[in-house]
Amino acid sequence: MQTKYTVKRTKFASPDPVEDIGSVPRPIVAMSKEFPPGYLITHHRHTRSQLLYASSGVMTVSTRSGIWVVPPLRAVWIPALTDHQIAVSDHLSMRTLYIDPNYFPGPSERCCVVAVTPLLKELILQAVAMPRLYPLGGPEERLLTVILDQIRSMTIAPLELPIPEDPRLKKIYKRLSSSPGDNRKLEDWGKMVGATGRTLARRFRLETGMTFGQWRQQIRILEALKRLGRKEPVTIVAIDLGYDSPSAFISMFKKALGKTPGQYFAEETF
Repeated sequence: MQTKYTVKRTKFASPDPVEDIGSVPRPIVAMSKEFPPGYLITHHRHTRSQLLYASSGVMTVSTRSGIWVVPPLRAVWIPALTDHQIAVSDHLSMRTLYIDPNYFPGPSERCCVVAVTPLLKELILQAVAMPRLYPLGGPEERLLTVILDQIRSMTIAPLELPIPEDPRLKKIYKRLSSSPGDNRKLEDWGKMVGATGRTLARRFRLETGMTFGQWRQQIRILEALKRLGRKEPVTIVAIDLGYDSPSAFISMFKKALGKTPGQYFAEETF
């Protein structure tokens, strides 16, 4: 999504070599990485499931079927063999757990964003400091068992945008991705893509599980998270996303995520 605050110079790079992760004879392997703003980890997949945690910065995980925005103190669960790419909005401190799917199936069969509790945050910090070949039967293995217990009880956050398959809906998706503040009604979009508003409304419910209004709001929420994560002013974000005033935007944000933008990004990171 292009805005005047978007980083213009994007670095395209293949993922760091992690092929050896799958061969490590441990059920969980933890890794810590830093990525600069604008970095793109191109489409790839792993034999292990991943829990990607943003201790600082905001990342966007994309698959063929959806987009997940991961702000600080949230994590995204990526099942094994899921083709995905990761775009970095701001300097990103990523903490990753690679988990053998035969050992632990995970909280979902699909990608999802989950809230990270203070306890899980500290456990992940300890895990990335451990050697890959940590001793079995000792405190390191017990710590990882507690991590899995925490993952089982994580709350899934509403930070997913389903990408529709219908070519007409995809045209609307591409246009709103670049101009999320576009306030056209569904009937007007129908004239652009060659369908009635009623047909488009039915297709949106069928393919995304949302009304068009809910789906467009989700685009705006995810865009807002990326831009607020880059410390852009709330007033500018609100206007660019099509809201009449910052207060209207803040009200929508709080209703959707349970906190104002200031509260949402005020939590401590490590």
